[in-house]
Amino acid sequence: MIWALTLLTGVVQAASIGTWKSYLSYHDITEIERAGDVLFVLASKNLYAYNTADQSVQTFSKMDALSDCGIAHIAWNPTAKRLIIIYENYNIDLLDLSSNSVNMSEYYNKSVIGDKVVNSIYIYNQYAYLATGFGILKLDMSKAEFSDTYSLACNTTAVGISGNSIYAKTEKGVYTALITNNLIDPNSWALTTSYPQTIFDKDTSVWDEYISTLQAVSTDGPQYNYFGFMRFVNNQLFTVVGGYGAGIEEYRAGAVQVLSDGNWTIYEDHLENVTNYEYKDLMSIDVDPRNATHVFASGRTGSYEFRDGKFVQAFSSNNSPLGTALSSTQSNQESYTLVESLKFDSEGNLWLLNSQSATAPLHVYKSDGTWESFENENLMSGDRTLGALQALTFDSRGLLWFANSHWTKPSLHAFNPQTEEFYSYFNFINEDGTRVDVNAVQCVAEDKNGDIWLGTNVGPLLLEQEHFAETDPEFIQVKVPRNDGTTYADYLLTGVNISAVAIDGGNRKWFATKGNGVYLISADNLTQLQHFTAENSMLLSNNIESIALNESTGEVFFGTDKGLCSYISDATSVSEEMTKDNVWAYPNPVRPDYTGLITIVGLSYNADVKIVTSNGTLVAEGRSNGGTFTWDGCDQNNGKRVASGVYMVQTATEEGKKGTVCKIAIIR
Repeated sequence: MIWALTLLTGVVQAASIGTWKSYLSYHDITEIERAGDVLFVLASKNLYAYNTADQSVQTFSKMDALSDCGIAHIAWNPTAKRLIIIYENYNIDLLDLSSNSVNMSEYYNKSVIGDKVVNSIYIYNQYAYLATGFGILKLDMSKAEFSDTYSLACNTTAVGISGNSIYAKTEKGVYTALITNNLIDPNSWALTTSYPQTIFDKDTSVWDEYISTLQAVSTDGPQYNYFGFMRFVNNQLFTVVGGYGAGIEEYRAGAVQVLSDGNWTIYEDHLENVTNYEYKDLMSIDVDPRNATHVFASGRTGSYEFRDGKFVQAFSSNNSPLGTALSSTQSNQESYTLVESLKFDSEGNLWLLNSQSATAPLHVYKSDGTWESFENENLMSGDRTLGALQALTFDSRGLLWFANSHWTKPSLHAFNPQTEEFYSYFNFINEDGTRVDVNAVQCVAEDKNGDIWLGTNVGPLLLEQEHFAETDPEFIQVKVPRNDGTTYADYLLTGVNISAVAIDGGNRKWFATKGNGVYLISADNLTQLQHFTAENSMLLSNNIESIALNESTGEVFFGTDKGLCSYISDATSVSEEMTKDNVWAYPNPVRPDYTGLITIVGLSYNADVKIVTSNGTLVAEGRSNGGTFTWDGCDQNNGKRVASGVYMVQTATEEGKKGTVCKIAIIR
């Protein structure tokens, strides 16, 4: 039977390294299928089950029973006692009431003549008849195998069976044939105008019966599966939907969604009813460092102020120095006040970038409620500010960095608030003197060395701090040796479209991409430690729109075009000092059935770690990733799991200064 989902909202620090988790929306109900006491619900392109007998809820995702994400249709087969799940990419799963699933990927992998889209599902005996863009696909759900393909050479929207006849509703009309005929032969089918009028009607009576109940069911998830931009602040994940400035064509309803201690808070929305102009495509968010309940978000339609999740006021071209992207003769100007990035400074002043405006490109809304604007000719294209000013971030020196991701003037910029001096970089010449053909600078981040990384449509570039003041500095394309016996090397991730970058506690670089998943690169920039894709991991999609890090726990959040997921990495933020109060290991004790990594946290940067037996015999050693060290529980000399006992973790700083000692109890 379907059991209630137990949400893990405990101490995140105890989550095992390598663990994946999804944070999906199950909000907008589109299909319901009844299987006895269980209602299978397709909502926001995801699946959950509601048990009408005990009111329990179980959500499903790629992290557990499912093989994919982005569901298009579902249908329950009472004969096979399985639910068929059709994904938008044409992958297929069969799920039973015990949460066992079978993946049928043949259709996903197969090339067909015609459109592969599945328009609807018709259940008959143990079979599922899929109405597709080219005809009918017949699937035996009991045997989990494809039976036949009936090509009608046209888009088929529905299938029905009555008596001894099968009917197919197509763009050319309704075709019919006797079930006993050779249906593979197109000549067996004929157009007809005589068919039962209700043959293609789907029974949705259960929807009306349970829709109000299901809308009240809590699935403890966000309202939307859009996470175009994220910041992790004050142990909370602040997210907005994204959209416009990332080249995404569809408009997304404005929403601020905040994850805290496993619970989601949705800020007051539908603000178009208050402002009388559109509330869509939020692209940036930040938290006032003086007040954790004071939040600003911004995007295509200006900026918005919130306190305790409640809307306070909006700033657009009608009530602030922010300018519209439209001409003075066009209507709906507030709906195109492009503020694609904002960032608070340490004193609570809010900095905002204003794209395609006839006013100024950079504004600050001060903590005293006044405005100041800054103009610079390098930030103009004609009489308008640059087309897509994004990615505001302060570095450790107090410089405010940002980029223009518009193809007309792809560029990197920095502003010094103390001197009001701008630095602009338009020419991307690498260390070999070769021009890098950049069409978009999409993200900016400072690493632990104080250098600046930028993600472009053709790969990552590195600007070292000693070159900041140069007019045309050298941008490094890191060369990775091939190690094949030659002196050849390849540029790091050359040609890969980088959508977001984050630097973890170990100074490793997480590069999110458009269409190529996520890369983790070592602190020295020379080794690819991980390459997560939707095919080789639990990553929901290869299209990553945003990334955020919880440096305290090592959890890395990936905002994809199919929802939010996360991965527990083996690097955390560093401790200034290693003491008995902040250095500890988990799990502890290590019980006989545990086979994962043992994790030590609370370490200083690049700390030296030695694990010894109670009599001082060394069994493992190494350096920390940021503030974390992991041990597989094996003796480094023989590769075998160590015996039961108490093991000492001895630590020292990178400079050799002795740290603290913690103990790990192992039970075999």
